[in-house]
Amino acid sequence: MSLPPRPTALLCALVAAAALLPTAGPARAATSLAFGACPDSVPKPPAPDRVECGRLSVPLDRRHPSGPHIEIAVSRVPASGTPAERRGILLVNPGGPGGSGLPYAVTKRAKLPASVRRAYDVIGFDPRGVGSSTPVDCGPMGGLFTAPGADPVPTTPRAERTYLTSLRQMADDCATGAGTAALPYLSTEQTAYDMDAIRAALGEPRTGFLGVSYGSYLGAAYAARFPQRVGRMVLDSVVGPWDWYDFDVVQSRAMLRARDTFFAWSAAHPERFGLGGDADAVRQAYLRARRGLAARPVNGFGPAEFDRAVYRALGRTERWAGLADGLRGYLADGSPDGLRPASAFDSPAARNYEAANRIVKCADGPGPTPREIVADIRRTRRLDPQPVLTGMEASACAYWHHRPDRRTPLGGPAAPPVLLVASAHDPVTPIEGARELRELLPGSRLVTLDDDYSHGVFASRGNACVDEAVAAYLIDGTVPAADVRCAGPGLPEVL
Repeated sequence: MSLPPRPTALLCALVAAAALLPTAGPARAATSLAFGACPDSVPKPPAPDRVECGRLSVPLDRRHPSGPHIEIAVSRVPASGTPAERRGILLVNPGGPGGSGLPYAVTKRAKLPASVRRAYDVIGFDPRGVGSSTPVDCGPMGGLFTAPGADPVPTTPRAERTYLTSLRQMADDCATGAGTAALPYLSTEQTAYDMDAIRAALGEPRTGFLGVSYGSYLGAAYAARFPQRVGRMVLDSVVGPWDWYDFDVVQSRAMLRARDTFFAWSAAHPERFGLGGDADAVRQAYLRARRGLAARPVNGFGPAEFDRAVYRALGRTERWAGLADGLRGYLADGSPDGLRPASAFDSPAARNYEAANRIVKCADGPGPTPREIVADIRRTRRLDPQPVLTGMEASACAYWHHRPDRRTPLGGPAAPPVLLVASAHDPVTPIEGARELRELLPGSRLVTLDDDYSHGVFASRGNACVDEAVAAYLIDGTVPAADVRCAGPGLPEVL
C-alpha cells in the first residue's frame, strides 16, 4: 500500500464540513494497524530488516471522538532480536515541530546501538499536519519563500513595522491555507493523543519513546497526559518547558554565543580559512559578507538566505568548516554557492515543515504581543547589532487567528523517571531547558555531553559514554543513580 499525502484543503473541510472527510463518521476504536508497503520517501533498511507502513484513523478533536477523523501515517521496523530480548515499541520523533517521522524509523534506527535494535520495534509516524498525515500548507507565509527575502533583522522603527506586518501576513496566510477552524487541532497535545492511539492499535501496554529536539517537548506532553502508559522515555536535546516564544528568545541568545565560538575557532586556523587571525577579524569578514549580500543579492541569495545558512551551520559543528569556506568563497569571488544548503528551501516538503512549525507552536500556548517582539529584538541587538533571528518562529503567534488560553502541560509527578540527554553548548536547544524540564519529571536523570557544541546527541555524536548509558536504560530500565557526565569531542579538528 502507498501513503500519498492528503491535500491541505481537506483539513479545512474536516472542521467546516465534516461530511467532506472520507474517514469522518461514527467513532471507531483503534484496535489494530494494518501494515503494508511504504511510500518511496521511506528508505529501505538493509536486509534482513524490513520496514512496513500503515494508516491509523484518529479523531480530529479528541474531545469529540464521534466527529471528523484524520489519518496518521505510521512506519515500523520490527525488532531484530529474539522474543526474549524484545522490550516493546520505541516511538521516535525527529523534531521540528514539522519534522517527518515516517522515514525516521529507518534512518534513526540504523544509528541505534545493536542491543536497542534487537529489543525494540522502532515506530515512526508523521504527526498530524506533517508529511503524509494530512499535510498543511500556509501558501506564501508572509513572503517567507520569496527569494531573496527581506532582511530579517529590523534596525529602524520603519523596518520594525515592516517586520511586524510580515508576521501578520504569515498568520493570515496560515489561516487561509490551513483553515482557521483547523488551527486549534494541530497541537502537540492532540499529537500526544495520536501517540497513545498508535500504542493502543499496536496492542502495547506502554509507549517507549525517543524524542529529539521538539520530540522532547512532545514526549513531555505525552508524559503529562498519559503518565501511566510511559515506558522507557529518552528526551534528547531538550526543549525547555517555556512558552514557545520565550524558548525562541533563549535560542537566539545561544546562537550569539555559538557564533562567537565559531569566530574564534575560524581565527585559530587562518591558514585554512583565510578569514583573519583573531575573532574580531573573522567577525568583520562575516559582516562584510552579510552586508554585501544585503546590498546586492546574488541569484536569489540575500540576507535572509544568509542568516538561514548560518543558523543551520551553527547547530552542528561538522558544518562549521563549510560555513567558513563559504564565507571565504563569497569574499573572494562574489559567489554565495558555498553557503547554499544542498536541500531547497522552497520545496513542498519545506513549505509543509515551515507551515506545521508555526501552526503547532501557536496552538501550544499564548503568543507574544507585538510590543514584546520589538522590545526583545532591540535587547538582542544590544547584545550584538547583527543577531541571527531565523529561529524566532513563534513571533507569528502575535497575530494568530486562534489564541489558546493555556500552555501545553509538560511532565508531572505521576510520570515515571525518564532520561534526558543534552550537549553542554548546544545553541539550538540550550542545556538550561533540559535542567528545567527535569524539575517537572521527578527522579529523572540528565546525561550531559561536555565540551560539545552540536544539536542531537544520542546515537548521533558517536560518543560511547552517552550511547552506552542510554542503551542500558532502554534495555534494563535502570535509571542512573545520579546525573551522568560524558567527555565530549571539543571543537572540530581542521584537516
